[in-house]
Amino acid sequence: MKTTQTERTGPLAGVRVVELAGIGPGPFAAMLLADLGADVVRVDRPGGPGLGVDPAKDLTNRNKRSVLVDLKAPDGPAAVLDLVERADVLIEGYRPGVAERLGVGPEACLARNPRLVYGRMTGWGQDGPLAPTAGHDIGYIAVTGALGLVGPDPDGPPSIPANLLGDYAGGSLYLVVGVLAALQHARTHGEGQVVDAAIVDGTAHLTTMIHAMLLAGGWQDRRGVNLLDGGCPFYGVYATSDGGHMAVGALEERFYDEFARLLGLAEAGTGAEAGAGAGSDATALRRDLARWPELREAVAARFRSRTRAEWTEVFEGSDACVAPVLSLREAPGHPHLAARATFAEHGGLVQPAPAPRFSATPGTLRTGPALPGADTAEVARDWAVPALHPAQDVPPTQESKTA
Repeated sequence: MKTTQTERTGPLAGVRVVELAGIGPGPFAAMLLADLGADVVRVDRPGGPGLGVDPAKDLTNRNKRSVLVDLKAPDGPAAVLDLVERADVLIEGYRPGVAERLGVGPEACLARNPRLVYGRMTGWGQDGPLAPTAGHDIGYIAVTGALGLVGPDPDGPPSIPANLLGDYAGGSLYLVVGVLAALQHARTHGEGQVVDAAIVDGTAHLTTMIHAMLLAGGWQDRRGVNLLDGGCPFYGVYATSDGGHMAVGALEERFYDEFARLLGLAEAGTGAEAGAGAGSDATALRRDLARWPELREAVAARFRSRTRAEWTEVFEGSDACVAPVLSLREAPGHPHLAARATFAEHGGLVQPAPAPRFSATPGTLRTGPALPGADTAEVARDWAVPALHPAQDVPPTQESKTA
């Protein structure tokens, strides 16, 4: 049974969003709005996005509805503008100038709906020498200095943090913040506007605290030698006897003392046993950067003496700030995440639950991934858009599933 607009819950219930189908951070930003209750209508194009992802398992399209519109067809732009007239927000992730050439750029959309928030998601932004060029997460975070922060070896290459840092942290989340701020302005002043969310801008903004530490002399401008980048022996990842890993974040003195005691550093047979005590000895060891390599080896040796499960039990419930490193498939089974229902199952698909949480207007998992064009007739009825006729309501083709 289809979920109707009146059944939607969440703090954004009643907000209408048009999403021009794309890949990566744009769809994720629209998913977040949908998780929070917005009525997100995704405008899919014939043939699909060409990612080779089964639309039925594309979780970033959950809680949305889909219509199929060919923007290159003579009546395509008019159909989208009919939706825009009834929307609060539009999200697109094309290269600069593409939406304008298709007839659905900011000028056309705001002329049709002056209160519209027009959200643009790109890597390089709408202007600048690289704006018209192709790119991906890894390049965006590279030029901002963020990629150079990641990795334990100052002489080796940086580690690649999947595409979480640029696409989603520096991209999607900044687009959502911008859209919600502009929506507040539109509702207060009746004035829509364009939100230019560039991954390079958002990622650079994420490094603000690191820049402050750099300016204050508390951060070296090289990888793997600082407090939070793997250079510190009590803020890092260590291998266990069974090939697993434990993550350590015992930064504060009292947490470090608890960590050292439970780890049993005194058993390592090095000068690091001073860390097993409390007070000035532990503080002196923690602050003596010259002894950090010695301390690191002692910590590594202790972790290599037991399995991940054994160390997890040792540190369970303590303030030592130690956690097992879990895989994506393991994470939903972690007792804390299970107790909080951080992951949920919907339609047989285990997935992260909506976040953050609201006491009065909780977000929900209402529907699974929207299949391309499957909701055309319903959206035409609910949004009163006659140009969206049932003939466009077609199931995903084999091409869209495999291309």
